Amino acid sequence: MSLIEPAALAARPAERIDRHGRSQVDIGAMLRLAVPLMASNAVQAIINLTDTWFIGRVSTEAVAAMSSIYWIMTAAILVLGGVGLAVQTFVSQAIGSRRRPRAALATWCALWATLATWPVFIALAFGGPWLLKPFGLTPEIESLALQYWEPRMAGAAIGAAAWALMGFFNGISATRFTMLVVVTMTVANLPANELFIFKWGLGMSGAAWGTNVAQLCGLIVAAVIFLGPRMAKTYRTRLMWRPRASMVAAQLSIGIPIGIMYGADVLGVALAQLMVVQVTPVGAAATQVVMMLTSLAYMPTLGIATAGTTLVGQSIGAGDRDWAGRIGNVTISLCACLMGGVALLLLLTGQWLVPQFLSADDAASGAATALALTLLWPAAAYQVFDGLYFGSSFTLRGAGDTRVPAVAALVLSWFVYVPLAHTLIFAPGEGWIDGLPQLGLGAIGAWFALMTYATLLGSSLFWRWRSGRWRQMRIN
Repeated sequence: MSLIEPAALAARPAERIDRHGRSQVDIGAMLRLAVPLMASNAVQAIINLTDTWFIGRVSTEAVAAMSSIYWIMTAAILVLGGVGLAVQTFVSQAIGSRRRPRAALATWCALWATLATWPVFIALAFGGPWLLKPFGLTPEIESLALQYWEPRMAGAAIGAAAWALMGFFNGISATRFTMLVVVTMTVANLPANELFIFKWGLGMSGAAWGTNVAQLCGLIVAAVIFLGPRMAKTYRTRLMWRPRASMVAAQLSIGIPIGIMYGADVLGVALAQLMVVQVTPVGAAATQVVMMLTSLAYMPTLGIATAGTTLVGQSIGAGDRDWAGRIGNVTISLCACLMGGVALLLLLTGQWLVPQFLSADDAASGAATALALTLLWPAAAYQVFDGLYFGSSFTLRGAGDTRVPAVAALVLSWFVYVPLAHTLIFAPGEGWIDGLPQLGLGAIGAWFALMTYATLLGSSLFWRWRSGRWRQMRIN
């Protein structure tokens, strides 16, 4: 059996001919490629929800502490792991052009680059007290946050290496292997959390160690597949391990903007959450729960978007940019529709879901639950635009168009979203920056700011895709 899915072997990926003899995008073929990725990302959402559930059993303050560092930590991992995220672009275009060994070379170069980031992650782990100091966290919240931050950052390169290998699997359309890796992480995460958090009494630091161990298990499975005899025969994965400066440079030129784009995005969210934590731990706990619930919308959507990256890249590698454009349009439409549908489902089921992630024995859980139910409304309102963002950014990534999206995310996050969040969240005298208006809306203000930002960013990247400038990009 071939290690490349049928979509990758066709002259045009995901193509069908209708009864009138016209070429159409085969949505069924797209979904067959995307379903394992949707399942993988849904499972990833389960990991996030599981971590929140375990930490919620520690205390409401522990959930607030996780909220205070979650996005800062994610931003650091994304920026440093950007090279791993770029692997799929290079692999998919190599497959489209029938250069299979080049796909293995791109993956090895990303793994070497990821290994080089480990000392930086270690430095960030030890620098946690200085990084969090400016944000004015209460001593209890800061202590809990650092207990998670230090071991999690120390092991973050493990996950970045796994991204590189999963990018290879996605690029060759073997998405079932990606699903296997993620399922392995999930299965390992549950007993690891129970063991480290409760059995060994490590609390917040135990949650971090549980995640590290789970990701290591996934990385081992991915490496075994990548270096296995069938992959070695088809892609020469055991022979292409020597790094090449030209390939590393090309990956950096694509991967660094990817990391900056997602890093700027999530770091803006991180700062807004820190503002909420400073105002009230109850608002922070409610915000963290809603963030985890909305991951139910974007995690499956990422599966479709990731499939779009592969199919756009394979089409471009085969020299058919018009077909890449049609694939991209369908991908973006599917992403927007899926996120809108899940948002509606969350509104209908929120009263049952929210209480599951807050301890009933905690005195603050009632207030946090009520606030989280209110926050679901602005959160649901922008999900369609988040779908435009994911669909557009991932199809642009397949074409190698990553710099303009990075600039758009950076500008809108830092010069629109963060100042607006500061204005809406803080009451007079509470803010970080004197001179800005301060309306004192707390957590509700944070979500209205996020709704505005997501609408602008999704619209901007959709316009970039429709402009067709990506057709001029060349990565090799």
